[in-house]
Amino acid sequence: MSKIIVGVSDLKISNNREDVLITYALGSCIAVVVYDVRIKVGGMLHFMLGNSSLNLQKAKENPAMFADTGVPLLFRSCYKLGAQKKHMTVKIVGGAGVINDNRFFKIGKQNITAVKKILWKNSVIIDGEDTGGDFNRTTELHMATGRVIVRNSSKYKREL
Repeated sequence: MSKIIVGVSDLKISNNREDVLITYALGSCIAVVVYDVRIKVGGMLHFMLGNSSLNLQKAKENPAMFADTGVPLLFRSCYKLGAQKKHMTVKIVGGAGVINDNRFFKIGKQNITAVKKILWKNSVIIDGEDTGGDFNRTTELHMATGRVIVRNSSKYKREL
């Protein structure tokens, strides 16, 4: 098994059944996980903010930083490996209210809203989610099976 780390403002895809895509400590950020069940192509996006209009230059340099530029890139990257939208499952994880975020900016909630809006506009149904709350999450995509496992340091573990 080969672990492929998906960092903050990062995106990774794979068609290798031995790979596990993993991102650590999602707080207000969101992981979007896609997987073509037919040909076993998948990917994971770890975005920080919902809307690239906050900083168009950063969005141009790193589209994975934002939902509105990262989500389309994630899908296009999987399509290049043969994935088809009609065979893909989509799961979202994260969007927690951490570090007093619930009282001020509510970045986690904004990120959840942004990603759902983008997916809805593109007729993409979310097949599973683990969002909100006030705790960080680590997320894994197992390429052999498409299993998405979410856990945190408090022994919280869930399969989506």
